[in-house]
Amino acid sequence: MRRRRSEDEESDNRDRWVVSYADFVTLLLAFFVVMYAISSVNEGRYRQVSEALVQAFQTTENRPDRSSIVPPPVQHTQPPKREQDVPLRGMANDIRSVLDPLVRAGQVRVTENARGVAVEINASVLFASGQAELTPASLRSLEAVAKVLARAPNAIEVEGHTDDSPINSPVFPSNWELSAARASRVVRLFAEAGVEPSRMGAIGYGENRNVDGNDTPEGRSRNRRVVVVILPLETGRTTD
Repeated sequence: MRRRRSEDEESDNRDRWVVSYADFVTLLLAFFVVMYAISSVNEGRYRQVSEALVQAFQTTENRPDRSSIVPPPVQHTQPPKREQDVPLRGMANDIRSVLDPLVRAGQVRVTENARGVAVEINASVLFASGQAELTPASLRSLEAVAKVLARAPNAIEVEGHTDDSPINSPVFPSNWELSAARASRVVRLFAEAGVEPSRMGAIGYGENRNVDGNDTPEGRSRNRRVVVVILPLETGRTTD
């Protein structure tokens, strides 16, 4: 009896691999089914995509081939020279020309240096002694200078200078006020004659920046002056 039971148990152990094999085959079949489902293409969507691509290519063929159109070469031409581009040396020569009688008389000096162009005008040409109102004879000369200045965008500084003779009047308590008022009056005339006001500034130095001694009448006369300084474009304020 025992022998019979032992033979049955051995037969069951030998046949158990069939169950495992069947399970493996079932899993393998399920795996291939899933892979096929993933790899299968939705024919409806495929057809829609195909039609869309055909329409896109047809539209592209109807358009001109932009890659075959060669743009015209860029012409790097030099822009026409504007009046505002007048170099400082040209402005200096123009001012010498319009003030030629005063330059020859020694009443005006036009110099060029690293700071720019300086137009030094003797105060006696512009103002009465101790006054800051321009004389009628000076208006035409300054208006001619203004026409030259209006053609360029350079910044302009107008300086007022005096000798060391003290002044004490109700209008000008000191040479500071007198020199500043004279510079301001020249700036106002330039603005009225067409020079852009934002380009200009007025400075009063009084007797503190003399160019000659105050011990002679000639030296005092030289120190009483108005200087119009035209600054280079790269250092001064400019306007377009």
